[in-house]
Amino acid sequence: MVDKIIMPQILSITRNKGSEYRAKDFIVGEGREKFQTDMTEALSKTMAEKKIITHNALIRHVDVPLQILDPIQKASIATEQDLTNIERQNTARKQADLNTGMSLIDQRRAQVAQETQKLKAEIKADQEKQVAEIQAGTIKQIALIDKNSAEVRADKTRTLGKAAADSMKLVENERARGAQMKTLAFGDPIAFSMWEFAGSLRSDLRINILHAGEGTLWTDLEKATLGELGGATLMKQKK
Repeated sequence: MVDKIIMPQILSITRNKGSEYRAKDFIVGEGREKFQTDMTEALSKTMAEKKIITHNALIRHVDVPLQILDPIQKASIATEQDLTNIERQNTARKQADLNTGMSLIDQRRAQVAQETQKLKAEIKADQEKQVAEIQAGTIKQIALIDKNSAEVRADKTRTLGKAAADSMKLVENERARGAQMKTLAFGDPIAFSMWEFAGSLRSDLRINILHAGEGTLWTDLEKATLGELGGATLMKQKK
């Protein structure tokens, strides 16, 4: 079956399908893959008529003359080299863009850090300013309260002083009026003075009356005793 049916059909289909392709198509990957697909479909269709199922047909090697193969391979290698160089250039360009982007990121990071520090300093300065303003306002309010309290105390002192002075004035006026009325009642200022003097004497006052003999009274009083002066009469003040 292999020698008389399968192999002859494979060779026939391979020749027929191969004639539709150029030599380059068997070397480059895309042409070779397409040839393999077309050959598999044609082989499956032909073998199905003979009750044979073809699952897959794989190409192991293609014989191409060297005078044809060499230029194609070199051209293919040059093309691949160009593609490689282009990719390298693209890679270098992307790396340069990446480096530039990283530099910009670092610059932006540094800028953000500076702006953050500046913002922190501004916030701190504003907070300190607000605290200073609040403290100044508090001190001002305390000073105003102290001033008002001092004014209230001063008014109180003045009011109390005036009240005390007015009270003392009234009392002294009444005393003077009472003294004047007493004087008028006695009818004689001297008599009133004697009455005032008598009223100021202590209740336990003792008066000694000495009866002196011949001689000077004051001289005898300095030296003599009561017996030598002829006795003494004691009198107690009566109110």
